[in-house]
Amino acid sequence: MEELLVGIAKGLVDNPDGVSVTVDEPAEDGTVVYHLHVSEDDMGRVIGKQGRIAKAIRVVMRAAATRNKARIAVEID
Repeated sequence: MEELLVGIAKGLVDNPDGVSVTVDEPAEDGTVVYHLHVSEDDMGRVIGKQGRIAKAIRVVMRAAATRNKARIAVEID
């Protein structure tokens, strides 16, 4: 899952070396939170107009998690 998120983000940004992901421990309900970190210059590229790209990233990640019977959330920092 982490590799998928990194791959998506690196395809969007100008500085792929600035992309990193941290993973929190599962919450009480089993949800795992992935924190996507990108450089300040690339933040707009990852969020997109009106947050459309960020929503799309979350949809893709949720779909991949559903295939693995997992619950996830993606936060962009």
